[in-house]
Amino acid sequence: MDPHLKLMQTIDALFGNGVSKYLPKDIEIIFSKKTGRIRTVHFHEKLLCTLRIDGGLAITPYFAQLLLKSKKFKENCLEINEDAAPFVSEGRSVFCKHVIWCGKNIKIASDTPVIFQNKIIAVGRAILSSEMIVDFERGVAVKVRDSLKSPTVEISS
Repeated sequence: MDPHLKLMQTIDALFGNGVSKYLPKDIEIIFSKKTGRIRTVHFHEKLLCTLRIDGGLAITPYFAQLLLKSKKFKENCLEINEDAAPFVSEGRSVFCKHVIWCGKNIKIASDTPVIFQNKIIAVGRAILSSEMIVDFERGVAVKVRDSLKSPTVEISS
């Protein structure tokens, strides 16, 4: 199977039909030497995602920002308030009480981008589903895996 087509189908399966059209055309796919499977995907020497053994994708905040152009992709994200943004951009977890909007496609253990002021500031694994995040006022909603840890990034407006 064509690796570019496989990647597009994986993105559509995980994030919604049509989201893969926002995947850049001139990507570089790196394969595992042992298994021959897709290992990582790069665009202009920036990491976009890593394919997991279980068929999932570990996406970066940069790739999530590219996919955010799609309305269907936004249903896999959650938006946080101004109080939590500096901590989440440093790599800390997102708590339910800081979530101001939650997409309906968030499931337990799914990759979930975190939005603040229409920008992706972090990506992590959802601990709770979208219904639970809305209902609960306590506890961790998303455990952040990758964030904008750069001190040069300004979050306040």
